[in-house]
Amino acid sequence: MKKLFLMGRSEAGKTSLTQALKGEELRYIKTQYTNTGDDMIDSPGEYAESKCFGAGLACFSFEADVIAVVQAADEPYNLFGPSLHTFIQRPIIGIITKTDSPYANVPMIRQWMENAGCERIFEVNNKSREGIDELIAYLKEDLPKISFEEALERQRLGLSEWEAIPEKMNIISL
Repeated sequence: MKKLFLMGRSEAGKTSLTQALKGEELRYIKTQYTNTGDDMIDSPGEYAESKCFGAGLACFSFEADVIAVVQAADEPYNLFGPSLHTFIQRPIIGIITKTDSPYANVPMIRQWMENAGCERIFEVNNKSREGIDELIAYLKEDLPKISFEEALERQRLGLSEWEAIPEKMNIISL
């Protein structure tokens, strides 16, 4: 299973999501520090909300296989600017929580995530567990295995190591 790093503002549903992914009963716990486990890293919302702690998110991202931008469907504002992937060198996915909120605006949150560079976006409801199975299936997919030479070629082409090389690109044989 891919190691998942969750980042988002306070009360976006990150810790509840970890509980839902583990099949645990949901209970409110305020994340006071970054919790690391075998397959998940849960960060306090303050890391995403403060310039002082923002660098910590980039540092913790190196410990994960995939980064999840977690935003509630009723978020009042967006913390993640365009091209988030320029300083986080891991695949970035989006997870929209609280889809059952009466104030949910899923299309707006989805647009924010697309602008930030999220490669896939999952809509989940931690309470009803809707969308959780799809997210788990994604996390269970194997990471692509590439050689050092293939990584260098992707870098030369300006691609991430997990992105497929488009067929029409002129590729130098290694």
